[in-house]
Amino acid sequence: MAASPRKRKKTAVKSSAKAEFTMLGEHTERAASPAEARLETAANPHHDSLYLVRFTAPEFTSLCPVTGQPDFAHLVMDYVPGKLIVESKSLKLFLTAFRNHGAFHEDCTVMIAKRIIAAVKPKWLRIGGYWYPRGGMPIDVFFQTGAPPKGLWLPETGVAPYRGRG
Repeated sequence: MAASPRKRKKTAVKSSAKAEFTMLGEHTERAASPAEARLETAANPHHDSLYLVRFTAPEFTSLCPVTGQPDFAHLVMDYVPGKLIVESKSLKLFLTAFRNHGAFHEDCTVMIAKRIIAAVKPKWLRIGGYWYPRGGMPIDVFFQTGAPPKGLWLPETGVAPYRGRG
């Protein structure tokens, strides 16, 4: 007989910056849709410094809005924080909310960028959505808020042009 899972009291986790996290350190169900998902933030401990934060999601999935078939992408999200940073667990849960969401590649990629912008108001952001082929053609979608800040070290995305990615 399998042991029953421990019941944990739902509590808010607090960071040193006095941010309140409701997902971090807790079992959290995936939101039913991206619109229902919440991005949590924390105060940027180095808001006076110019630096880049990169999140990479090599196994992002959504659904084709026409056929309902799964679509797969490798996302690279770069941003220069202002006063806030994105809490990574909430970002992961936000991204998994797309698994049952039907939208075109362009919509998914730009929607993710706009949600990050709304949550943390970064000094700069770019996202590369490297989508695996649909109908034999890869569709890559790129979005950025403007020119990168002067003096920013901006590494390559690390995603090669399509040649049977994998």
